[in-house]
Amino acid sequence: MDRMNDTTTARRVEITAQGGRADIEIDGTSIDPGAVKAYSVSHFAGERPEVLLHVADRGDTRWSGMARVTVADVPDPGPAAAVFLDAIDPEALERAAIARPDLGNEPYSLTKAMLTQLGEWARGL
Repeated sequence: MDRMNDTTTARRVEITAQGGRADIEIDGTSIDPGAVKAYSVSHFAGERPEVLLHVADRGDTRWSGMARVTVADVPDPGPAAAVFLDAIDPEALERAAIARPDLGNEPYSLTKAMLTQLGEWARGL
């Protein structure tokens, strides 16, 4: 789609963000803060700025108006998890889990420590 020749009407968007709260208005109409869980703003040279509102999953929220809608699939985490797990050295995992200060002596505590360690490694901790 040639965005420069897009015939949709541009809307005036005002976002006032303070701390963890953002008040959003579209063409002077306030949007219920509980209806939006996140937003992002992008602007590429030569194109109109775009505001993407991530709508909260609420049954009582209603939207009306025109919008360009893009639907993205959530990627399947399985293949990335498999690559990550394939790269784990079992000996290093066992050593790290046994050395954890939170390792208990209750049933399955070693498995719990290993899963916690894997999660930390996956997050880069």
